[in-house]
Amino acid sequence: MSDATTQVTTLTDGPNVVSGESVVVRDQDGNVVAEGETVYLCRCGLSDSKPMCDGSHRKHPGLGAPSPQ
Repeated sequence: MSDATTQVTTLTDGPNVVSGESVVVRDQDGNVVAEGETVYLCRCGLSDSKPMCDGSHRKHPGLGAPSPQ
């Protein structure tokens, strides 16, 4: 059993950053849509490549999702 950890960091007005030894993002059918040591997940709803962040929040100041309190 591995003692590797997975970490989720919420960036202010930006995506959730998921990092770990091996991060795999799957769609509802189980297909792999992204994998690696770090992935960026959209929180603002503007990305054209959901669930991944494509930086669209930067083009719309004030529309990015704020960090949870």
